Amino acid sequence: MTRRTTTAQGGLTFLRTAMVLQTLTLFFQAVTAGMLLNSSHGYRMHDVGSKVMYAAAMLYLLATILAWRPGGGSPRPVLYATGFLVLASVQVVLGVAHVPSLHVPLGVLLFGLSVLALGRLLTTRPQVRSGTPS
Repeated sequence: MTRRTTTAQGGLTFLRTAMVLQTLTLFFQAVTAGMLLNSSHGYRMHDVGSKVMYAAAMLYLLATILAWRPGGGSPRPVLYATGFLVLASVQVVLGVAHVPSLHVPLGVLLFGLSVLALGRLLTTRPQVRSGTPS
């Protein structure tokens, strides 16, 4: 029982870390978007940050899959993370196409969704499943 609980806690820690990273990278993107208005360095930082944000979204999807598979719980977090990655993909396409009228509101939506998911994840207590130990 201790091994299963420790494994579940490790998966939850990885999941929380991935979500914090995703949320922080989205915040960084908001800051560098503002820097685009005032600085020539803003574009480069926003460009690099977009790649890191996309990688963080992929990492979060991986973390949800790894947290879901061993316990066989609800696949809902995986579906949410997949949807988030799809929205992040649209966000990247809109940024590359220079469509700020859609890129900026979608960025705000992504940040809001990430903060909500982070809050939910940080307030959720890990569930201990009973059964035969592996």
